[in-house]
Amino acid sequence: MGQFDINSEKVAVLMGGASAEREVSLMSGHGVLQALQSLGVNAHAFDPAERDLGELKREGFTRCFIALHGRFGEDGTVQGALELMGIPYTGPGVMASSIAIDKFMTKRLWLADGLPTPAWQKVDSAAATRAAFAALGSPMIVKPAREGSTIGLTKVTALDQCDAAFAVAAGTHDEVLCEQFITGDEVTVPVLGSGADARALPVIRIKAPDGNYDYQNKYFTDTTEYLVPCGLPEGEEAHIQQLVLQAFKSLGCRGWARADVMIDATTRQPYLLEINTSPGMTSHSLVPMSARAAGISYPELCLQVLKLATRDYAAV
Repeated sequence: MGQFDINSEKVAVLMGGASAEREVSLMSGHGVLQALQSLGVNAHAFDPAERDLGELKREGFTRCFIALHGRFGEDGTVQGALELMGIPYTGPGVMASSIAIDKFMTKRLWLADGLPTPAWQKVDSAAATRAAFAALGSPMIVKPAREGSTIGLTKVTALDQCDAAFAVAAGTHDEVLCEQFITGDEVTVPVLGSGADARALPVIRIKAPDGNYDYQNKYFTDTTEYLVPCGLPEGEEAHIQQLVLQAFKSLGCRGWARADVMIDATTRQPYLLEINTSPGMTSHSLVPMSARAAGISYPELCLQVLKLATRDYAAV
């Protein structure tokens, strides 16, 4: 894709959608829309749950900012539709998006590239969840394979919690992941850019009430603390940034993303949890917070991400 010309582009901010994260996506999308409009971008809201995606082509949109979260937005499906229409879009392409939302595939690729991620098992029943608890130990995280924002996630500390945890996760997706819980510092790191220009932004350390960084504490309370500067030793922060950059490239990501990491309190070994290829852009969101610490304002961040919009396949 060529240079972004603010005077000739018509931009759709895709928001809402049909996933379990619709509410958060609408908050993200409206924030991005207002920011782009404040800079003079000819940007418009577009909700794929309410309008046919084909209207993007018919109405002459030249670029899309994807502010959709979760399935049908962050999983390669919308990216594929935009590829077919020849419309550049923000964030990773079809394959990277579909891999990154799948926690099993993400872990397999990271392990193949020698990157650290917590021990895990795939389960298909409550009985298998109990067996995983015996193997992985307490605490254990049970979560659906293809959701974000901690939707369907349960932290299990006793065997008799396994059945309910499996039911909650399976209620949102039929593939369920059991994962060893790493006790220690929880951090998140955005990446901005593509290829050799991709760079990790400042690390954010998250201190949630009672260590419970759930959906409510992510988006709707003010009791969670976000520390940036993160307060980690300088060498440790740099190591985590480099690890996240490797994780980003391992999955073939481009444009932007945000990786979640746990640091073992005893060994100080960081473990990659997952990567979000369409990160939140709400008032509580972490990418804008990290960018601000790097001297990038919210509107400028939106514009930078938009300028990186591209496609997997060049026009033929």
